[in-house]
Amino acid sequence: MLTRKPRMLVAIALANKMARGIWAMLTKMEDYRDPALAEAV
Repeated sequence: MLTRKPRMLVAIALANKMARGIWAMLTKMEDYRDPALAEAV
């Protein structure tokens, strides 16, 4: 992603993605599910 977009834009996009995930977990009262563990099961 960094090869095509400015560094600050990538940083903001990743922060936004994490914030949306955290918000969704908090509003649904869910625990974090590790994707690596979900694939192993």
